[in-house]
Amino acid sequence: RMADPVADLAQQFTSFYYNTFDGPERAGVVNIYHPQACMTFEGQKFEGQQAIGTKLLGLPFKVVKHVLTTVDIQLIPGQEAYLLMVIGQLKTDDDPPHGFSQVFTIFKINGQHVIVNDVFRLALHNG
Repeated sequence: RMADPVADLAQQFTSFYYNTFDGPERAGVVNIYHPQACMTFEGQKFEGQQAIGTKLLGLPFKVVKHVLTTVDIQLIPGQEAYLLMVIGQLKTDDDPPHGFSQVFTIFKINGQHVIVNDVFRLALHNG
């Protein structure tokens, strides 16, 4: 296949993010959020790396596993930046698996890829 650095970035980023999130050192994902990053988690808004870290590290489960179904990435024109959309399933503790979607913007700043925006939703339909 042709080398596709954007697709490679999507693979490397999602592998790092979800393996770290699901592992014993979840705090490792907090470090790749920009200091002024914005996260919307199930409709709740968190601004800044510290607030995001407090939320992610305080989630009320002991064990979590993400399984990715699709990963789509687009270059944001005129920037060293990307829009990334993930669809998958996650399982926490003894709960049944739930679908989820997560969208990131990732910017390359000072040679490092950092999360600037993160929107997370469980795929629950309360119709």
